[in-house]
Amino acid sequence: MTLRLTKFILFALAACVLLSSPLSAAYPDRLIKIVVPFAPGGGTDVVARALAQEMQRDLGVSVIVENKPGAGTIIGTQSVAGSAADGTTLLMGTFANAVNPSLYAKLPYDAHKDFAPVALIARSFNVVVVNPASPIKSIADLIATAKADPKKLSYGTYGTGTSAHLAGELFKHMAGVNLTTVPYKGAAPAITDLIGGQIQVMFTTVASCAALVEAGQLRAIAVTSAERSAAFPQLPTVSEAGVPGYAAEAWYGVYAPAGTPAEIIDRLNKSAAKAVQSDAFRKLGVNEGLVMVTAPPAELDRYVASEEARWRKVIQDAAIKAE
Repeated sequence: MTLRLTKFILFALAACVLLSSPLSAAYPDRLIKIVVPFAPGGGTDVVARALAQEMQRDLGVSVIVENKPGAGTIIGTQSVAGSAADGTTLLMGTFANAVNPSLYAKLPYDAHKDFAPVALIARSFNVVVVNPASPIKSIADLIATAKADPKKLSYGTYGTGTSAHLAGELFKHMAGVNLTTVPYKGAAPAITDLIGGQIQVMFTTVASCAALVEAGQLRAIAVTSAERSAAFPQLPTVSEAGVPGYAAEAWYGVYAPAGTPAEIIDRLNKSAAKAVQSDAFRKLGVNEGLVMVTAPPAELDRYVASEEARWRKVIQDAAIKAE
């Protein structure tokens, strides 16, 4: 009986050692899903699919994108917050993660406690565009025209709290001008009205305007980034063109549910860092106006915290409320 008891104890101890070994020992061993809280086809979806393809090569398991749009990214984000913390469900975070806590009085998740940062993937910017027939040919012209007639100019946005919207609000505040905000349901109808002369200016994404600028259907006058962009090297930043200190960026970052083991986070971070150095991402850098980032998880936390604080003030000063 003593021998049997001893064997049982040894077997139990061995089992405990196996069960208590790091969750990441065999990771990844099954499909990984990246949730995109937007509909297919947009900039976030494009970046997520490029990331999934490159990470799949590196990790050796299938990595897919699942689109869960709705409620200003809240539906998709909430689904990840409630997922198992095992590295199989990730969130493609965006500008919305930094502004939603200020736009909504209550969210169905804690934006800070329910997620673990994995990697900051890339930063982006908007382009300030006008109709090519417009007399506005620079940021200085835009400011002068707006000050000469405060009710004359309007700018198009495509969603409350989007980077295009808040970039305009920040400009109004820092330049000391008034621009009437005209909301649209997407970039395409807003740009159509800009070309048609119904609105006078937009702060829009590179992907939505680059081809039109090249074709002469829109005139680009500045970029909203802190530094000039390789995608538009001839364009000044808004800051150097007349609004010192102005900078408005969009960004992409990967999150996992809170509680995901550090070993898994580290593996995913290294895989994402490798992905953004690929040829696929180099092409995105040109087509989407992205600046790729390779940094540890803590950098995503730090960056988003600073963005959240900055945009909270803009949202409060402009009394912006979620639709």
